[in-house]
Amino acid sequence: MELDYALIENLEDLIESIQPDSIVSRTFYKDERLKAILFGFDTGQELSEHTSSQAAIIQIVKGEATVTLGEDRHELQTGAWVYMPPRLKHSVYAKTPLTILLMMLGSD
Repeated sequence: MELDYALIENLEDLIESIQPDSIVSRTFYKDERLKAILFGFDTGQELSEHTSSQAAIIQIVKGEATVTLGEDRHELQTGAWVYMPPRLKHSVYAKTPLTILLMMLGSD
């Protein structure tokens, strides 16, 4: 019997380095229901306000960020987890070097 799973032992190993004043991303998993992307931000970098047509989950893997969800602003750090429904305005600002996991959820 063949098992169908994906395993990443250490997400941080997927991004070797973050250049100054940059954001890097690595899509490391994709199927019909889930797309997983790891982002690395240098301090002071930002994903400006935007929306997505899909529901998504953000998890802070390492670092500190200011995350805006709709009209609410949150100061988050390693271990924080956020679920965002489709079309929610959001942004991410890296207060320190930052690694986040973004999981975009497909529809049934």
